[in-house]
Amino acid sequence: MRARVEAVINRIRPALQSDGGDCELIDIQDGIVKLRLVGACSGCPSSTATLQAGIERAIRAEVPEIKGVEAVPA
Repeated sequence: MRARVEAVINRIRPALQSDGGDCELIDIQDGIVKLRLVGACSGCPSSTATLQAGIERAIRAEVPEIKGVEAVPA
């Protein structure tokens, strides 16, 4: 499962990096992906929308057993 989640993150990473940000996969626990938003994403007021509408949607579309995505503090 981790490899599949990382593959999705690697596909969406260029979009995050084009805005000066990025994300790191920290862990997957009980179907919840734990990510750390870094760079411009870490302090961006739109980071919640990016996390939910962008990253979570992409991961859940490819890895349906994932229940959600949460950001962990830097």
